[in-house]
Amino acid sequence: MTKADQMKTPFLDFDYAAARADFSHSVPEFFNFAFDVVDRRAQENDKLALIAIDRSGLNVTHYRYSDLERESNRFANALLALGVRKGDSVLVVLPRIAQWYFVLLGCTKIGAIAMPGTNQLKAKDLAYRIQRAGASVAVVGSAHAQAVESIAGECPSLQHQILVGEDRPGWHAFERLCADQKPHIDRQQIEPTRSDESMLIYFTSGTTSMPKMVERDHAYALAHSITGRYWLDLRESDVHWTLTDTGWAKAAWGLLYPPLTAGSTILLYDGEGFDLPMHLAIMAQHKVTTFCAPPTIYRVMAKADLSQADFSALRHCVGAGEPLNPEAMRAWKQATGCDIYDGYGQTETINIVANFPGMPIRPGSMGKPCPGLQVDIVDDDGQVLPDHEVGHIAVKVTEPYPPGLFRGYFGDPQTSAKSFRHGWYYTGDTAKRDEAGYIWFVGRSDDIISSSGYRISPFEVESTLIEHPAVAEAAVVGKADELRGEIVKAFIILAKGYSPSEALAQEIQNFVKAQTAPYKYPREIVFRDSLPKTISGKIRRVDLRGEV
Repeated sequence: MTKADQMKTPFLDFDYAAARADFSHSVPEFFNFAFDVVDRRAQENDKLALIAIDRSGLNVTHYRYSDLERESNRFANALLALGVRKGDSVLVVLPRIAQWYFVLLGCTKIGAIAMPGTNQLKAKDLAYRIQRAGASVAVVGSAHAQAVESIAGECPSLQHQILVGEDRPGWHAFERLCADQKPHIDRQQIEPTRSDESMLIYFTSGTTSMPKMVERDHAYALAHSITGRYWLDLRESDVHWTLTDTGWAKAAWGLLYPPLTAGSTILLYDGEGFDLPMHLAIMAQHKVTTFCAPPTIYRVMAKADLSQADFSALRHCVGAGEPLNPEAMRAWKQATGCDIYDGYGQTETINIVANFPGMPIRPGSMGKPCPGLQVDIVDDDGQVLPDHEVGHIAVKVTEPYPPGLFRGYFGDPQTSAKSFRHGWYYTGDTAKRDEAGYIWFVGRSDDIISSSGYRISPFEVESTLIEHPAVAEAAVVGKADELRGEIVKAFIILAKGYSPSEALAQEIQNFVKAQTAPYKYPREIVFRDSLPKTISGKIRRVDLRGEV
């Protein structure tokens, strides 16, 4: 039997109508994912939880659920010894290593609010996050130690700096800090966490402001059972691999809550960039059964020769972050025998729209609304639009409250009011619905750029560009790109004394890479004498998008 003939049937026998009709979701008054899910699983069925692979691909460490329980207890006790208490914020910037789990689960146990950050953040990004949240602790790897030191004086709330992987003056060494603590914790001695209390803070980009704070409560972890059951199709027997940075909310989707809830084994590879031979070797060696990657990766893999690759264990694949083109889906199916089930959600939500196992895929569609959520296409007044009309993707604010939906941006009632109106949460994205109920993504109703799975705020890039002495004014838009979905394109008015040149464009690009996360840099730069603006002086990015 050839790979093309392999029809890999998912475990879940899915009846969409029945799933929506029979759905129930109970949220207890008190809930703590680390205690109630991870520790309970360790005690009832202690199995392999994590396969951690270092950058070389040669060193592999296995962790059972009991290891997660023990090491998160040590870190929780360490935080308590430092005086950290429920409600305190902890910045966490770590690569794809097991300690990321120990830190996040340890924070959860004592009710400290973890703030995951992408490993591409620079010093000013860290300062903004610490200052905005009043974080008292920073837990980072060696790559970010110097950056934290450079901005610590600007962050009066920061009391403790914890470094993973090395000793450094002025820092608590994570390994020693935890080794000195007991591997057990008395839950009765810790203030319990209510389901509606804050557990995480993510920073998500906007088009006209710096990153917004998205608080996720303890019930958010519970709500991700919807993501794991209906979209990821996870089971205890699975070895699941999601390709994502630990700082993105996608890590909560694919590396944390759904697979641990299902009792799956998570594959964690601390690689840098995308090395196709390495990824294929890992997938074969560790018998990956369920796989999640951004469409950019699928497009790269689909163009490669995969005839000798071993996908024998693979049974279910999903993609998210940007629309996935049908050609890549067909090539992947030809090589692996697996369909790619596209899905949609945000930092502000769980998975809310998806193609589900057992449901026919319409290539290019995001799928249908998840059970437990009323998602529809509405107009500016909150009226549901007819089929095939373009409108806003929105989530109905119901009673009980929709599972996994946030309740507003922290400290930003004005932006929250724009997102929550007419009884709906407006996602900021637009789409249309077909006659069968499938939703088809059209574009962003704001100006967010989606490149290789990253959501990029034009405002952030523009703010960095104008720090360069040669840049007088700048406007940034997304340009369609076959490989990345979109790339960042910048239109720049030069300051007096500077002339357009390729050398200057490259200098500006390198400047952006050095000042902020490298994925944000403009891959194309156009020098102009003026920029289109409204009568009030706001840049009309819609006009610029028409030029790309």
